[in-house]
Amino acid sequence: MKDLAFPHIRPHPDQGRIRQSFRRGLDSYHRSASVQADIAARLAGMLQAQGAPRQIGAALEFGCGTGHLTRQLLQRFETGSLILNDLVPEAACALRALDGTAPAQARFEPGPIETLPLPQDLDLIASASTVQWIPDLPALTARLAARLKPGGWLALSGFGRGQFRELAALGSAAAAPSYLDAAEWRAVLPESMEILAIEQRPAVLEFGTALELLKHLRQTGVNGHAQHSWSRRRLRDFEAAYRAQFGRDGRLPLTYDPVLLAARKTG
Repeated sequence: MKDLAFPHIRPHPDQGRIRQSFRRGLDSYHRSASVQADIAARLAGMLQAQGAPRQIGAALEFGCGTGHLTRQLLQRFETGSLILNDLVPEAACALRALDGTAPAQARFEPGPIETLPLPQDLDLIASASTVQWIPDLPALTARLAARLKPGGWLALSGFGRGQFRELAALGSAAAAPSYLDAAEWRAVLPESMEILAIEQRPAVLEFGTALELLKHLRQTGVNGHAQHSWSRRRLRDFEAAYRAQFGRDGRLPLTYDPVLLAARKTG
């Protein structure tokens, strides 16, 4: 059955580029995305700390990737049914890799969350390190809230405006459309969703060379709009500028700016 309630929601126009970037990094993502793995653990822990019940009837996770958040949720909660979704169809491997820990009623649905047909009466909708790619977050969160039961839970993480601040300053960042700081999230959620907890805590990785830093971005797919071609000269100039402006003790820092929230539907 098609979802006709929100016909105005459209996926990002660069969706193909984003899909290709994450598809290319899928094999390396799980071992390379250390920040995202930590975010997933913190988000599931936040949900638990705010009183989400151990038994959750029906759950949806979108942007599941390689399953960082999926595993954290299944360690803490028992679900009667589970829908995993990702823009990249090959991410179905996340479900296959759960080795019997997934509920019997678990399935994978590929495609953009903006247009994915969603069931009614969900108890939990969760997503880690994904919502920054959604151009119209108010429209999406309204759509998600409409699919939650009263008392249902929403657990999301994206990134704040300090995300990749070094790359942005050098003109080399491919900014996602919805970097939002913690204080901006109340205006994004519908009135029916009560924010129970929200945090913003930057994390900084360090690399020995610009090439190592760029490999990290490629292996995690996180700079999905980037269109630079890296000649030796361009790479040399980029590293010199990076070191001059941000280098410390011979290392090149890269700032992640995660924002995590847990909310509950009040009516």
